[in-house]
Amino acid sequence: MNLKKYIYLYIEFLKQNAKTMLEYKTDFIIGVFSTLISQFYGIFFVWVIFENIKQIHGWTFYEITFVYGLLTLAKGIDMFFFDNLHALGFEYVREGKFDIFMIRPISSLFQLIASHMQQDGIGLFALGLIVVTKSLMELKITLGFVDVILLIIFVISGAAIISAINLIMATTGFKTVNSHIVMSSVNSFQEFAFYPILIYPKFIGFILTWIIPYAFASFYPADYFLHKGFGEYAILSPFIAIFLWFVALKVWKIGLRNYSSTGS
Repeated sequence: MNLKKYIYLYIEFLKQNAKTMLEYKTDFIIGVFSTLISQFYGIFFVWVIFENIKQIHGWTFYEITFVYGLLTLAKGIDMFFFDNLHALGFEYVREGKFDIFMIRPISSLFQLIASHMQQDGIGLFALGLIVVTKSLMELKITLGFVDVILLIIFVISGAAIISAINLIMATTGFKTVNSHIVMSSVNSFQEFAFYPILIYPKFIGFILTWIIPYAFASFYPADYFLHKGFGEYAILSPFIAIFLWFVALKVWKIGLRNYSSTGS
């Protein structure tokens, strides 16, 4: 099946998911705002710290919230479009639902991703947008047209990096039947990426840069606009995203070849 048909199918899946989410509009609105509010505690935590100090390793409050906001934007996109990866092991493989994907004449991975959109991602993205906008205003950073395009590329690349890592981890569900545990363990490293990696020991910075490269979804793109000496690394973000997706798809194919149904 060609790309054009997949785009058409994805739009149809998107329409159906939107209808499902909006069937109960009050629940949808409450869900979005509850996510926004519940995720705000991270910003509040940073604010509490800066009530007593002015800088952390040379980083001010709004510089740190800029880093925080960029990762939140990327996570929001990933959560909305790719959240169903978390359900692969315990819901689809364990309960035998993945077999339905296997007998249809379209990509099983495409079906897994397109079958569900997580509305909480909208609230998360909205929070990220608010935090990034406020941070830029307070830092008096004016973005030109090229800067806006680069910022969009960095955010999309960050989301792609997160989703690729999640796909690699989710594929373990073909064997473990509960990939959620593995994904949660790796995702816990995202908490470090909400802040400048310079405040951590060097080995954590190394992990977040070259092993589980969440820093390319937050710290390096932020530093590109803040000019603190590491911004050139941000240019690598889209290339790292492409490389990780290449690896993730290879890992997915290996997992698929070794998949055996658990039945229903």
